[in-house]
Amino acid sequence: MAIPFSIIGGAGFRAQYFLRIAAALPERFRISGLVVRDEAKGREMEAQWGVTTYRTLEELLAEEDPSFAVVSVGWAECPNYLVQLAEHGIPALSETPPAPDLDGLRRLHERLTQRGAKVQVAEQYWLHPVQQARLGLIRSGRLGRITETTVSISQTYHAISLMRKMLGVTYENAVIRGSRFSSQWVNGPTRSGPPTEDKLIPLQRDLAWLDFGDRLGIYDWTKDQHRSWTRSNHLNVRGERGEIWDQRVLIQLEDCSEQRLELQRVNKGEWENPEGYHLKGLVCGERWVYENPFAPARLYDDEIAIADCLQRMAEYAAGGPSFYSLAEASQDHYLGMMMEQAIATGETVTTERQCWAE
Repeated sequence: MAIPFSIIGGAGFRAQYFLRIAAALPERFRISGLVVRDEAKGREMEAQWGVTTYRTLEELLAEEDPSFAVVSVGWAECPNYLVQLAEHGIPALSETPPAPDLDGLRRLHERLTQRGAKVQVAEQYWLHPVQQARLGLIRSGRLGRITETTVSISQTYHAISLMRKMLGVTYENAVIRGSRFSSQWVNGPTRSGPPTEDKLIPLQRDLAWLDFGDRLGIYDWTKDQHRSWTRSNHLNVRGERGEIWDQRVLIQLEDCSEQRLELQRVNKGEWENPEGYHLKGLVCGERWVYENPFAPARLYDDEIAIADCLQRMAEYAAGGPSFYSLAEASQDHYLGMMMEQAIATGETVTTERQCWAE
């Protein structure tokens, strides 16, 4: 039976992901109304997606009975909606980050977590197929204890979430150093689409080192890098017995022999395969290290990761385990803000234990 969920802020860029996923997986998910304050935009959404829209949360809850609600609005508005949903007893899946600043994160902890509200956060980067494959290798113990990771995948709190997952860090404090390098690069794709003019624009490359005492996280990011045609994403994980370098896996075995492996995607629907185009999973040597739970739906990796958020949220709303809590999201946003401070000032920043880490 399809899981009903509502979306608040349903006309935004991020909300489109949830709508596409529900359309691709109708046997799993069903849109139980959208809150779109602008009536004209609401009518457009109804015509495009075949859903019902409401102007306020109260109107939606008077007509719909969702298992949970996705809050896909701006930083300033998100906390108010999370509190309203908690007052109605509706589990909430918040967009990232859940509040704009440290004071806002602390208030959410007091108003929601301490009062038992059911809230999770839709941080999807660690749920990408390749990241799940890497985390599977880490959990297997084949790399030994993990001591370092370099994350050049996405900005601030997204990168921090990956960093913490790869290192196995929870709420440990960090000593952070950072720097910024400025140059120029060719104007490339942005959220608005591909470039329409060949020109050079300013480039800022942000670098930071987060020392957790016995583990090191390195941050390397250039704005719009994940969309660029001329800059590559990169992730490296180093353990006592080996490392992951993007898709390459290097391990030294107990008999002192070396093992060289590759993370390889297995797609169906290519060449003469008649199974329909979709990701089946990833293999490393003879082992499957990730199998796509949403096959054969035709979703790209970011959509697969967000679909995973929705599935985990449905299980959480029904009494299942937390998968990315408000506390985790707050920690990642806090570390991200402290990292940005170190980069902007060039000064060493030491983080402090926050209330949500209790």
